[in-house]
Amino acid sequence: MTDRYRLDDLVIDVPRQRVERDGVALDVGGLSFRLLHYLLEQGPRVVGFDELIDQVWSPAVVNEETVTQRVRLLRQALGDDGRKPRYLRSVRSQGYQLCTVPQPFDDARAATRRATRTWPVWVTGAIAMAAIAGGLLWWLRPAPNAAPRSPLLERAAYYAGIGQRDDNERAIVLYRERLQEAPDDSEALVGLSRAYSARVCLYNGDADSVKQALSLAQRVIAGDPDNAAAHAALGYSYDCRGRVEDALRSYERALQLDPRADAVRASAAYLYERQGRLADALAANLAVREPSRVRFHDIQVASNLQLLGYSAAAEARYRRSFRLYPDNVFSNQAWPAFLMRQGRVAEAQAALEESLARGTDHAALQLIAAELALLRGDRAAAQQAAARAQALRPQASFPRTVRWFAAGVTPPPTTLLANAESLRAGLHAGSEPLDGLDAALLLDAAGERDAALDALADAVRHGYRDAAYLRRSPLFASLRQSPRFADVTTAIDVAVAREREAVRTRGLERAAGLTAAP
Repeated sequence: MTDRYRLDDLVIDVPRQRVERDGVALDVGGLSFRLLHYLLEQGPRVVGFDELIDQVWSPAVVNEETVTQRVRLLRQALGDDGRKPRYLRSVRSQGYQLCTVPQPFDDARAATRRATRTWPVWVTGAIAMAAIAGGLLWWLRPAPNAAPRSPLLERAAYYAGIGQRDDNERAIVLYRERLQEAPDDSEALVGLSRAYSARVCLYNGDADSVKQALSLAQRVIAGDPDNAAAHAALGYSYDCRGRVEDALRSYERALQLDPRADAVRASAAYLYERQGRLADALAANLAVREPSRVRFHDIQVASNLQLLGYSAAAEARYRRSFRLYPDNVFSNQAWPAFLMRQGRVAEAQAALEESLARGTDHAALQLIAAELALLRGDRAAAQQAAARAQALRPQASFPRTVRWFAAGVTPPPTTLLANAESLRAGLHAGSEPLDGLDAALLLDAAGERDAALDALADAVRHGYRDAAYLRRSPLFASLRQSPRFADVTTAIDVAVAREREAVRTRGLERAAGLTAAP
């Protein structure tokens, strides 16, 4: 099997899942890359719809329209024109065909071109990743001049990098098989750690998987304390468990060991935002040298800009990501969530329905559905969506809280108070600031209004900065009646103003393409 191809002026590197034109990486990943790779393997022949569905999408059940839409996205990424195709042509009533015969790529010529570049190069030993809301996903690549990789590792990394649930499970099976052959293979241990974390963070898996992920990463670090990839995997496992401070320490250690690791930098940026360090988050995201190699980078930058008050710039990025990546679970969540926070409820509902129609089924999206249903007074729909969110994330507290809220039936006050106390203790120990919001809802339901507002204030002190959500969400309608609620949102506004001033002082407005302050 060929690892590298030339197609006209494109160079396709299969192990790295990278497409270049004149040395510049194009934004081709996930299913788009998998589709392109399969077509390359078929050479010049016409490939039918049924074959593509079977070989690229299976076991998912899709139709020809799905294939057509994915081909359109691939063409957009390649800069191809379906009316005058250069790389991929449609064959009426049959399928698709490459416009030229792909050729095996000469590694020697590639090395010569890389040696003559004058700009920074992505080092193959750095970590490739996918971002998760609530965490990011990385995939291990071999170090330069390393010994040839096991075929099992090659295939595992390939499936892991696609970013789909079933392919992640295939990667887990392959990593396990490799470890049966070589129990101490650090690349397999780290890869399996990440895949286990992804199972929980991205695909609603059971909480035991992230415990296994933690153990595998720690095992590698015990034998090789300077293994940057293992520290990054350890951070990811902490991230998926909501241990923000522990995750950030691991990410920062990984960056000390490998400052070129864009994926880890993006992960740290995500957690800086969680801590309320919005200027640091934006600076770290803008320091990513190859954004096309970090999935969901646009969404991370958009979130930074939204919280900082640059709503128009944030909206442009959210809208673009939603349009270009219909199979991206986080794009499908971020766009309706943004619209809801802007008070554009009808648009948010339309975006939500489109996301659900794309097949996205994630707890966060179901929680958005529940809140939108409450805003339009449809309590039955809210209960149904919250129940689905809880089924997808049974180990999480917030979906259960929203389900109680939607049903209007809560456990005894003693249960509510005990759960709230546990969440607040976790918050003070370094967990997600969102736990403070969850605790506030539980305390309010128990009739402890002042304690609920104290919990919200705790969340702000620990970095929560989304005042728009608190002002719009139906979950906080009761607490908004208290005069103290304004103190909470004012504290957020003051903190954001400081961060926005830091953005200006550090020259980040210009770097982010912002011509003026909000």
